Amino acid sequence: MVKPAEFARRRKQLMRMADQDAILILPSAPQRIRSHDTHYPYRQDSDFWYLSGFAEPEAVLVLVPGRKHGETLLFCRERDPEREAWDGPRAGPEGAVETFGFDDAYPISDLDEILPGLLEGRSRVYYHFGRDTDFDLKLIGWVNRVRSQVRHGAQPPHEFLELGHLLHELRLFKSPGELKLMRRAAAIACEAQIAAMRATRAGGREYEVEAALQYVYRKNDAVAAYEPIVGSGANACVLHYRANNAPIADGDLLLCDAGAEYAGYASDITRTWPVSGTYSKEQRALYEVVLAAQAAALAKARPGQSWIAGHDAAVETLTDGLLSLGLLKGTLKAALASGAYKKFYMHKTGHWLGLDVHDVGEYKLAGDYRELEPGMVFTIEPGLYIAPGSKGVPAKWQGIGIRIEDDVLVTADGHEVLTGAVPRDIEAVEAVLATR
Repeated sequence: MVKPAEFARRRKQLMRMADQDAILILPSAPQRIRSHDTHYPYRQDSDFWYLSGFAEPEAVLVLVPGRKHGETLLFCRERDPEREAWDGPRAGPEGAVETFGFDDAYPISDLDEILPGLLEGRSRVYYHFGRDTDFDLKLIGWVNRVRSQVRHGAQPPHEFLELGHLLHELRLFKSPGELKLMRRAAAIACEAQIAAMRATRAGGREYEVEAALQYVYRKNDAVAAYEPIVGSGANACVLHYRANNAPIADGDLLLCDAGAEYAGYASDITRTWPVSGTYSKEQRALYEVVLAAQAAALAKARPGQSWIAGHDAAVETLTDGLLSLGLLKGTLKAALASGAYKKFYMHKTGHWLGLDVHDVGEYKLAGDYRELEPGMVFTIEPGLYIAPGSKGVPAKWQGIGIRIEDDVLVTADGHEVLTGAVPRDIEAVEAVLATR
């Protein structure tokens, strides 16, 4: 787990970036109603968690650089034995200081009284406007309360800035402590993928494969990082397929896109394997194209390379493969220029990964794609999707969907594949399936 000292270091670093005359305000994630009086499982806002490690709702984090009476403040629920009997223990303001290392903490009920005084004398407010409409209105009201006292010498903030501009750049670069957790999340996801392969049976159902994933997650103190995609046959051509309830046929491929979340950090793996245990001629041909595209993208995963270089390399490899198989016509240059490949490959080759599956961080700086740097973690996930009914495509190719995805850390001299424990090569995948 991330230690309190690391959370404190993050808060200090963020305050240094914001400077002495700023105030930074971040509310916790709200609880979400599922139906009537039942809630979805609570998950803390990732930004809030990154700076605090505090998992409770109804809390507000306030950072006040240079404040003599304490720079890091938390407003949270008070201890309440009656409610804790129903919902579990609370830290309370005392626990926020003792356990989580805040300089001071107050009951959340005191927020309306105390926050205007913290805003007074601060020239800039860093905040996520538009994320929580109710809190937006409260913050505007507190600022207006300070403005109403200008004639009496009050100094209200005069500039509002997006908190993510600073905070998300910090989150993009993973610390050694974070990487330890991400490797663990990846290891759990790898174990789950192997279990899913071995749970695949002709005549079974997609949800049986999903159940194998979920079992491994839960036994390792993890949860699904997102709703797993378990698509057999033509369902694999639906990028965000979610039903996971169709029958599994003997001659089909099964695409499994799933990741574990451990201690807040996500992993994200996709593998595509034959239900029968052996790839058919057409399945093998398309799979080899996707595998080659991933290798081309991986070769670009090193410091100094542009973020987009891996995608461009994958697209060129996929397009060349489609041309060689007769699924596209013309020259490679023309097919790339026209975007003809997008009929069968319609997404980017990866995304940042961290506390969120699609993690925060800018892909471009000053209008240009940024260069990769050590400490960044992202996915590489090329695919091909030959949907049923594709015009001009022979029937033997239709209904085949393939994606191969791994989690990749940029290191000082190249990269590390965090999810390499799940085989990608055809013979290695077939060897796992042979152990069922």
